[in-house]
Amino acid sequence: MTPGIHLMHKPVGPTSFSLVQAAIQSTAAQQTHAKPKICHGGTLDPFAHGLLLMLSGSATRLFELLHTIPKVYHATVRWGIETDNGDPHGHPTFTGDPSAITAQQLDEALASFIGWHEQIPPATSNKRVDGERAYLKAHRGETVIMPPVRVYLHEARWLSHGLPHQSHLEMTVRGGYYVRALARDLGRRVGCGAHLTSLHRTAIGPWTDPGPDQTVELHGHDLLPWAPSRILSDQDVGDLRQGETIALSGIVPPTWAVPPGFPDPEAPIRGFHLGKLVALLRPLEGRLGAITALRGGL
Repeated sequence: MTPGIHLMHKPVGPTSFSLVQAAIQSTAAQQTHAKPKICHGGTLDPFAHGLLLMLSGSATRLFELLHTIPKVYHATVRWGIETDNGDPHGHPTFTGDPSAITAQQLDEALASFIGWHEQIPPATSNKRVDGERAYLKAHRGETVIMPPVRVYLHEARWLSHGLPHQSHLEMTVRGGYYVRALARDLGRRVGCGAHLTSLHRTAIGPWTDPGPDQTVELHGHDLLPWAPSRILSDQDVGDLRQGETIALSGIVPPTWAVPPGFPDPEAPIRGFHLGKLVALLRPLEGRLGAITALRGGL
């Protein structure tokens, strides 16, 4: 796996971590000098499928920059049953009668979650509690108290309804949002309980799900296109390596923009040299300084 960001399709079943481990083992078999550096750019639950970003080499240093861009999901919400983890593999914790809910009620309920809100993640989430992943505690049978987190739902709409049994939803969120928690909260809002039966991540930022058994590699100017950029000369690169600043000039606007009204990702400036992304830059006292050096370039 060459250094860069790889767009992959995660099927239903495996964990995101298991796919990372498989990529590490496959890459390690082809190189002996060091353990490969590979991570994913955002977990998908085992029951979910869709776009998974795999970051390789120095691209792992771009991980935090993926949290602030839009993610698009399609989900199926099952009415009448709430489960302990919000998905079809969980244990029912509440059952209700969904026969009276209407499309108008669901429109109003969904609209109330648009924007910034406090959300309590599922106990089986990847969040850390007391230094350990919450799902590990939950799987041991421990009681897990999840603190609320600030999350952002940019837009959401019902694609179709099969009432009273289920509804299909499309939504755009900022990183850190739990769609399972939204299904749970919608079920509580309309009083009958709910959980997810399917979840498909169709896009992250400008990138879409390549589909089963397909992989797309991203390098150079295809990386972080929502960030502005600057071409670096040999002298610029040398100065940055010495910890010096360079002129705050020649900055080119991003080639991809987040949806109107979406929170500013506050992306750094991409520094390119000979077509490769070699540094991330920030203004510093009227000049540009490097905040991240990407050894070897991407």
